[in-house]
Amino acid sequence: VQLQASGGGLMQAGGSLRLSCAAPPGFALGYYPIGWFRQAPEKEREAVSCISSSDDNTYYGDSVKGRFTISRDKSKNTAYLQMNNLKPEDTALYYCAITGLWDTCKDGLGTAVDFGSWGQGTLVTVSS
Repeated sequence: VQLQASGGGLMQAGGSLRLSCAAPPGFALGYYPIGWFRQAPEKEREAVSCISSSDDNTYYGDSVKGRFTISRDKSKNTAYLQMNNLKPEDTALYYCAITGLWDTCKDGLGTAVDFGSWGQGTLVTVSS
């Protein structure tokens, strides 16, 4: 399934952005583990956050803990990544992804290989 990530943009350090991840109509995004990843130029893809299928478990990378919050709204079939206190090092292309491996995100962030369906990415640029 093709996910649609949006909400990126240019923001000054200290500002906030909310990224959205939408699924096509008829696809129930709300029951899948969802991950957010990012990739900065010349760097490897990094796991940012993860939410389990039951929403009971959320995990964050060390670099974003306390600043980012993952959530989902099943009624809107959309997942979100609220990013506060943005820093220049948060500059990257952000992707959302889902997996049919139901235990993903129950005991940790998961890795990119665990996720099979990805969005096209949304660019976040944070200026100092």
